[in-house]
Amino acid sequence: MTSSPARFDRGHTDDLMSFLASSPSPYHAVANTAERLEKAGFAQVEETAAWDGTTGGKYVIRGGAIIAWYVPEGAAPHTPFRIIGAHTDSPNLRVKPRPDTGAHGWRQVAVETYGGTLLNTWLDRDLGLAGRLTLRDGSHVLANVDRPLLRVPQLAIHLDRQANDGLKLDRQRHMQPIWGLGDDVRDGDLIAFVADEAGVAADDVAGWDLMVHALEAPAYLGRDRELLAGPRMDNLLSVHAGAAALAAAAAAGDGLSYIPVLAGFDHEENGSESDTGAQGPLLGTVLERSVFARGGGYEDRARAFAGTVCLSSDTGHAVHPNYAERHDPTHHPRAGGGPILKVNVNQRYATDGSGRAVFAAACEKAGVPWQSFVSANDMPCGTTIGPITAARHGIQTVDIGVAILSMHSARELCGADDPFMLANALTAFLTD
Repeated sequence: MTSSPARFDRGHTDDLMSFLASSPSPYHAVANTAERLEKAGFAQVEETAAWDGTTGGKYVIRGGAIIAWYVPEGAAPHTPFRIIGAHTDSPNLRVKPRPDTGAHGWRQVAVETYGGTLLNTWLDRDLGLAGRLTLRDGSHVLANVDRPLLRVPQLAIHLDRQANDGLKLDRQRHMQPIWGLGDDVRDGDLIAFVADEAGVAADDVAGWDLMVHALEAPAYLGRDRELLAGPRMDNLLSVHAGAAALAAAAAAGDGLSYIPVLAGFDHEENGSESDTGAQGPLLGTVLERSVFARGGGYEDRARAFAGTVCLSSDTGHAVHPNYAERHDPTHHPRAGGGPILKVNVNQRYATDGSGRAVFAAACEKAGVPWQSFVSANDMPCGTTIGPITAARHGIQTVDIGVAILSMHSARELCGADDPFMLANALTAFLTD
């Protein structure tokens, strides 16, 4: 299935780098996605408003999730959907309800580990702080301190002579970042600082959802710049590609056989069980309301869902040159080899033979190579939103993505052309 693709135009990857840098939290990622869709002619609709059956591009935002869709001219109530599923969250460190702490003359921030983060990748990095503030009137304000503010210092090797033989980090004791000096720790200091940075009064802040982020900018890497290093590629790489594909589908006009959809969920990294996660009702509610707004009923909804296909796009594992024994010996996805089809017969991924055919047809139409991923039998297999989407909504789902190294690190690595190839395959899928 693999070949050596020619180097593609890097405009898509350049834009991805900007997207990653400006999206330090799911809330920023959603806002940036919405901005891109607005430029493509999409308009936001409120969940609390009555929806009509007009054609065109629309989107809904709820917290760190976004659902966007394009209704072509002449779409019937029972027209099936073509869905790209992805997630906006990434493993990191998140601020606790009482963040102000410290000891021995150091001022610190109390954080909680979110998702399956590689803890050591957060050590000795200059870190920023981002997320959203909730005001007393229920509105939200984005916050982003995008400069060196925090640092999680590692213990010197003189005090831990076995560090290079197996570093062990305690999530509670060892991961609290430093942000200043002094013994005068006062409740409210951090939030007052962030509120000032966001341009709001500290007294107006009633709640917050804040997280740290690494400050190094995304960058091309390697002699020939054929690699891309950057933060949060799991899974903003897919969100960005999906938005590009949806905008391209909308630009294709009204000859579409399906209603193209982008579903960017939050909370995938901790199980998807939230009102903005794939376990929640958000996607199903939006699809149903779209059917009903176009004059359909339950029968139309059932017909539309029966013909719907979802490509669940999330990053997967490229074969690691230093740990090749951890991979299946006959499946070695490579960076630069095109998007991957993710298979697990125990339904950790939702792909079956029919789904394989759909994905292969999209890649063939797009003119991009593709690869297969399967875990070694003696290694546990991860999962993503694919099986959840298939089971919750009863729609055919195929798990795909881009092969990367350093998954769940503060900084991940992929082939520089793979994001563009994924976007092309997704565009072909939506415009079939």
